[in-house]
Amino acid sequence: MPRGDGTGPTGQGPGTGRGMGMGRGRGRGRMGGNRPGAGPSGNCVCPSCGAKTPHQVGVPCYDVTCPKCGAKMIRA
Repeated sequence: MPRGDGTGPTGQGPGTGRGMGMGRGRGRGRMGGNRPGAGPSGNCVCPSCGAKTPHQVGVPCYDVTCPKCGAKMIRA
């Protein structure tokens, strides 16, 4: 039965915690993945021939040339 004070039923208005939040707890974290700045570990991979070299801290993979074919490497 309506109360007449304009508040409506409990738990069905805005701010009741039904939203999806801020997206916390999903994905690989702030610096995970294969994008620039992905952290110190991982490999650089040649997109042409598939050769792999260990990633060096402070050197972006796109600045490294493949030791086999000379193409620019990418982060993997």
